[in-house]
Amino acid sequence: MMSSALASKLARRNVHYGWAVVVATFLTMLVTAGAVGAPGVFIVPLEKEFGWKASEISSALAIRFMLFGLMGPFAAAFMNRFGIRRIVLTALVIVASVLAASLAMTSLWQLVLLWGIGVGLGTGLTAMVLGATVATRWFSERRGLVMGMLSASTATGQLVFLPLLAKLTALYGWRYSLCFICAMIAFAAIVVFLLMRDRPADLGLPPYGAKDIVPTPAHTESFGALLMTPLVILKEVAATGAFWVLFGTFFICGLSTNGLIQTHFIALCGDFGLASVTAAGVLAMMGVFDFFGTIGSGWLSDRFDNRWLLFWYYGLRGLSLLYLPYTDFTFYGLSLFAMFYGLDWIATVPPTVKLTTRYFGPEKTNVVFGWIFAGHQLGAATAAYGAGLTRTEFSTYLPAFFAAGIACIIAAILVLSLGKPSPVDSPLPKPA
Repeated sequence: MMSSALASKLARRNVHYGWAVVVATFLTMLVTAGAVGAPGVFIVPLEKEFGWKASEISSALAIRFMLFGLMGPFAAAFMNRFGIRRIVLTALVIVASVLAASLAMTSLWQLVLLWGIGVGLGTGLTAMVLGATVATRWFSERRGLVMGMLSASTATGQLVFLPLLAKLTALYGWRYSLCFICAMIAFAAIVVFLLMRDRPADLGLPPYGAKDIVPTPAHTESFGALLMTPLVILKEVAATGAFWVLFGTFFICGLSTNGLIQTHFIALCGDFGLASVTAAGVLAMMGVFDFFGTIGSGWLSDRFDNRWLLFWYYGLRGLSLLYLPYTDFTFYGLSLFAMFYGLDWIATVPPTVKLTTRYFGPEKTNVVFGWIFAGHQLGAATAAYGAGLTRTEFSTYLPAFFAAGIACIIAAILVLSLGKPSPVDSPLPKPA
């Protein structure tokens, strides 16, 4: 296979193959971020073409966010049982298929079925649990940095896709934008097929930074037992206060990012007279700052107390959201918002994953983080629908943005209630 030949070439240059897996994972998370974020560009065009209300469109997007999160723990179990490569390829095929089918949709129920359920299930098979799985499985050292890089792919997805999608939509319509996304998903699938491997042991390698090869665990459980595994782990970790603090703060994280800004920011700017291409450019600016902020967060999470990092991230995000209505939506005001908000859009992910690993162990990290990420997406779904309902009922988004800012301040205080975890990660256990 190409991966074996590449692994040999990289080894001669003293480069671990885990970095090639990071590249394939980064690309996958980048294009799925584009698929998840694209509907934010399409809200106004769909309103104009079909006469659907913002709250009706938002209901489909809320379902997408909810399924995107709830699939996480089961996706982690599937990756553990069937391998990363198979699950990622399956996810990309599902997303590309439902987006292609949506080119012919004419009814609201089709929007809910395709963009709500279809995209939600497909992207949910990867989501953040893919990054957590790769970081903990392929790396014994530099996990925080790797998780920061992979989390930053979402910001890069905004940077690369949203302004281009807005431009394509303005010039040719939203269907052309969807075709572009499908083409990028197909390209990502090819890269995954060629480069992705499930575990370092598949190539006779130890994880990066480790000396011993970790054997592939034997899986003999039935499919029914496999589906029960995330529920069993949830029952176990739900008895701990640390899980609920991480779950609750990540709920607020989703409430204040994907569900609010990613979904409604372009429409909000439109209410104040900004063109969609200009608003998408502001999102791209956020993406630039978040790319560096999230990678920097990964570097910091390997060196400092992750609880205090989260305190500052949530606190600064809350202040930036409270400031947004006072920018007067000028270039200067929005630029300041994009800088402060963008620096920690997804910066919360690396310290949250690190805390999850330290509280619950590396072998359970992807499933436990899958449940924590489910909280993130439930928060996103709440904001996606709630902000759309606010705009429909009160003709303004601003109450939703004020509420999200206050919630972030609460999250900053709540995270300090966590007890101090072990100063070092638990070693990777060897399977029996």
